[in-house]
Amino acid sequence: MPYSDSPSPVAPLPSSRLWTASTTGGVAVVIMLLLAAARPDMAMWLLAGAALVGVVTWLGSRPTAGSTAQEPGVMTVVPTADGEDARLLEAVFEALDDPIMIVSGGEADDIAGRRIVLANSAARDLLRIPREGGLLVSAMRDPGVLEAVDEALFGGVSRTTDYTAAGSRERHWKAWVRPLAGNRGGRPTAILGLRDETDVRRMELMRVDFLANASHELRTPLASLSGFIETLKGHARDDMVARDRFLDIMATQANRMSRLVADLLSLSRIELNEHIPPSGRVDVARAASDVVDAVSVLSQEKGVTVLLDTPPGEARITGDRDEIVQVIQNLTDNAIKYSPVGGMVELTIRGDLDADAAGAARLPGATRLSLLTPDRDPGARYVAVAVRDHGPGMQREHLPRLTERFYRVEGQKSGDRPGTGLGLAIVKHIVNRHRGGLVVESIPGEGTVLVAYFPQPAALSVVGHATLNAA
Repeated sequence: MPYSDSPSPVAPLPSSRLWTASTTGGVAVVIMLLLAAARPDMAMWLLAGAALVGVVTWLGSRPTAGSTAQEPGVMTVVPTADGEDARLLEAVFEALDDPIMIVSGGEADDIAGRRIVLANSAARDLLRIPREGGLLVSAMRDPGVLEAVDEALFGGVSRTTDYTAAGSRERHWKAWVRPLAGNRGGRPTAILGLRDETDVRRMELMRVDFLANASHELRTPLASLSGFIETLKGHARDDMVARDRFLDIMATQANRMSRLVADLLSLSRIELNEHIPPSGRVDVARAASDVVDAVSVLSQEKGVTVLLDTPPGEARITGDRDEIVQVIQNLTDNAIKYSPVGGMVELTIRGDLDADAAGAARLPGATRLSLLTPDRDPGARYVAVAVRDHGPGMQREHLPRLTERFYRVEGQKSGDRPGTGLGLAIVKHIVNRHRGGLVVESIPGEGTVLVAYFPQPAALSVVGHATLNAA
């Protein structure tokens, strides 16, 4: 903090000191004039002295150029230039993390008259709008937000409302509008801000969904455990054969509940961070190799062969390695469980593909459906993970519901280790977080192909293109 002089509580103020000096000089001049009248022989010297005292008093009483009378406790502020203030406000406006817009209105009944006077960087990135001059109705079509803006512009009322941004990755905002004093070209103005509340909403939904799903899915195994415990405590207490059989069933139900809770917690964590894109680097080919090693015990028990086909070199993407491994493992695990004994699962990795090639058909004559489509980017390149089984396949009507929680295709069995019905729901949310796509193809009686594809970093895409052109 800069040093500033503090006035002494006993020292007289500059203004009082000047007043005292003026009074003293004036009294001296008056006395000299009276003496000059009384003593004519000394009148010349007394008049000269009075004139000299008057001049000195006048010169000493003038305020200097650098001094100003200041009251105690009042700080002198040196104003800055208008240009510097404008640049400072501009920098602060652009540095705000929340989207902020200054909006002006024309006629009250003219919706097209609501224009964006100024939008900061966060608002431009979120709504894809110019810095100034855009139509508000083109940037935001939510009726609640538009109504709040009208009330602020034409009613002078401050409002707060909810706003949900559309898109594959839903985001929730709290929109607040405040009227501004003054007009711009005769048009009223208001400030519109958005505060991101996606995390808060997701936490609330995660808690509600977890309780609802857990209570629904855990009811059956808990009822089974309770029934078997009552039986073992009753007439089957001394029946060794029945006790062993019941204990095996109880262990199976307990394991199912454990897997169910683990999957629910995993799904909740993924949904909580779904709007935050990952920033790490993952070699998908190496992750797939680790998954094949991890499921080798399950595939050997089932008598299923897993064939891994990876491209030469690396297939890197921007992502979270644990989540990518979970996607590949869930897809491979499903394929193994629904494959017949002695069957084959084909796991294929391909990189440097455009969106059309990544989501292209891989099973001729199959019913094909895109379960998740990324935002269209003409220059984006992708790494695709395709898992094919030769199991029973699925009818067309089942495909749209594959990624719903706890959805199971009727009439299909997944062997001795039934799933929780959350595997593909987890896959979809992970792929969505990575800004990728998900495609399913199936032919009843011949098998199913599930393809998840993830965007490559731009630098790797350029290198891959250069390598292909050189070849």
